[in-house]
Amino acid sequence: MTARLDQAIDRAIVSKRIVGTVVLVARDGEIIYRRAAGFADREATAPMSEDMIFRLASISKPVVSTAFMRLVEEKRIGLDDPVTKWLPDFRPRLANGETPAITLRQLLTHTSGLSYRFLEPKGGVYHRLNVSDGLDQPGLSLDENLRRLGQAPLAFRPGEGWSYSLGIDVLGAVIAKATGESLPDVVRTRVTGPLDMRDTGFAVADPSRLAIPYADGRPQPVRMTDGIFVRLWDGGASFAPSRAIDPASYASGGAGMVGTAGDVLRFLETIRKGGGDILSPATVAAMMRDQVGPQAHAQGLGWGFGYGWAVLDDPSGTGTPQSRGTIQWGGAYGHSWFVDPSRKLTVVALTNTAFEGMSGAFPSEVRDAVYGRNGE
Repeated sequence: MTARLDQAIDRAIVSKRIVGTVVLVARDGEIIYRRAAGFADREATAPMSEDMIFRLASISKPVVSTAFMRLVEEKRIGLDDPVTKWLPDFRPRLANGETPAITLRQLLTHTSGLSYRFLEPKGGVYHRLNVSDGLDQPGLSLDENLRRLGQAPLAFRPGEGWSYSLGIDVLGAVIAKATGESLPDVVRTRVTGPLDMRDTGFAVADPSRLAIPYADGRPQPVRMTDGIFVRLWDGGASFAPSRAIDPASYASGGAGMVGTAGDVLRFLETIRKGGGDILSPATVAAMMRDQVGPQAHAQGLGWGFGYGWAVLDDPSGTGTPQSRGTIQWGGAYGHSWFVDPSRKLTVVALTNTAFEGMSGAFPSEVRDAVYGRNGE
């Protein structure tokens, strides 16, 4: 496995698909592969190191979802509470003008009818309203972004579809309202603090260790600057890297955290083992169970969605060597991770290159190198 992973990483760097990466693999609780490769800052020829801090983007979602489920366990909040119990002014409508109830469970599972600007057609309502995906617009407040989001029509009646969305940002506002604490404080006291994830949060602990982000480009990735638009599929997303170091930017539950590969691995291993000191095994089992159905295609054919991540319902026909019950997600700044409970396997691959490190060939190459031809 080591040779295969080394080759996959080297190919991606030499071919200039990614600038730098940290890859960690754990089996049954033991780290069996660890490597930092490439550059954290290409222009300064600063090498990548294992303790580098990355803008985590959507790796924020599993952490915030876990903090939310902790509040459910504490009976501070209910999965089937309507959003309006906590945010009375957040009342998005259907296209026909009807205002349906949205539950917190629907926010958590992306079945609320909300969407993301980067998934909407150019010139669509999310673009006209200037809704932020939590990756751009430094200094924007959460109240203002929710005001904009609330004016956009829902894509479908809540509970009747699946669409990746800003639901976790809305959930972050609910968490703050329900507890009387800030979202960063709730995440720190319920998740990152107990797990000693010292470099992971909504503020950068050590700016000197913050990796420079890059965007896909030819002949090589380009250094990101605020306002850069990076193409993805038929659309793309706007990024503002300075958002991570701007204390006036709202704490985006879906995209606003920073952290290290080691911290992410520690968190995922805690989930794999049943929740440790942060969640009960029953809650973790519910989070790792598909709550939506494989028709969601949350990571393509055969993938449903649990609480915080996609869940592999049926590996047949997917081309993946992963086992049924594998959970997986990524991050727009160029990250991927998965946990295969059947094989007691956890893999974290953080890069500083969007979108290759999230949705290019690199995540699949890392995955296939881990399993090998014989699935081992």
